[in-house]
Amino acid sequence: MSALFEPITLRSLTVPNRLWMAPMCQYSAAPDGPAAGAPGDWHFQHLAARATGGTGLILAEATAVSPEGRISPYDLGLWNDTQTEAFRRITDFLKAQGTIPGIQIAHAGRKASTERPWVNRGGPVLPVQRHGWEPVAPSAVPFDDGFATPAELSVEQIQERVAQFGAAARRALAAGFQVAEIHGAHGYLINEFLSPFTNRRTDEYGGSYENRTRFALEVVDAVRAVWPDELPVFFRISATDWLTEDESDAREGWTADDTVRFARDLREHGIDLLDTSTGGNAPDAKITTGPGYQVPFAERVRKESGLAVGAVGLITEPRQAEKIIADGQADAVLLGRELLRSPSFAQQAARELGAEIPVPQQYLRAV
Repeated sequence: MSALFEPITLRSLTVPNRLWMAPMCQYSAAPDGPAAGAPGDWHFQHLAARATGGTGLILAEATAVSPEGRISPYDLGLWNDTQTEAFRRITDFLKAQGTIPGIQIAHAGRKASTERPWVNRGGPVLPVQRHGWEPVAPSAVPFDDGFATPAELSVEQIQERVAQFGAAARRALAAGFQVAEIHGAHGYLINEFLSPFTNRRTDEYGGSYENRTRFALEVVDAVRAVWPDELPVFFRISATDWLTEDESDAREGWTADDTVRFARDLREHGIDLLDTSTGGNAPDAKITTGPGYQVPFAERVRKESGLAVGAVGLITEPRQAEKIIADGQADAVLLGRELLRSPSFAQQAARELGAEIPVPQQYLRAV
């Protein structure tokens, strides 16, 4: 038996296997007009192809809780009924293939208002430019040279963003999603609050660990309040800013120790799985990469907090993914770029590992 193709049950939801699709922005929604932020044909085929390929759970890309929360003007959103209705076509199809549909709800914070990555290398779209807007953040610290200085959120505005996450989760449920993932990683708004590198506040949302995690936990509570008890909620985290790992860098950032501590807090607040990534908050951090380079962070969280974890990062081979699950390093693996290259990776992995998974009858002659 293959560990990778064993089902896993979270709350009352059973996912058919442990090979999942990580959320990957497609930058392909309309930037304005009545269909702004709504998924279209590109998003349908992108997600549907991985479902017919056998992926057990698919997380739709970072989907903004408000227009200002988009990474780029071309991102998906869940702030109106048009977007909610457009997602139903996708979730219905994924369920029909036996795949669990999930969605990542997000706010880009100071990294908002950027170009698509294939235009000007994804550089900033400044507020004075077409489709540009002023980003917001816990503190008025720009992401990098050339980026706009974000407006520092007031306490009242922070509470408005908490409510936006809750409203987006309610829409996600209405759209047919069975998993909601809160995006707290990669230098976006929640990560900016968590890390002392980007959070310079001196009020109840800054300074101490308890204050810096306050916004994240309020968001979790708002989402969990509208999400059914029988369905799971995930949280994606950057387990480290990769600052303390570099002894030559004196800057203070979010650490692996913080992540383990926070995982315990998240578990108490009703989070069911920690989708464990790293980096994205400090643009000049020195990151040591390699196959499975982020897996040890997930493994540590799983062992020290008891929270289920997903492992990500340069996982590209079936036997590599199998070993991660079989060795107890993670409860699931989430593939990104490998699934862009190979939409039917799950089918291929099943054949290599001697597992049997359903194949669409239209494709049976290829088996």
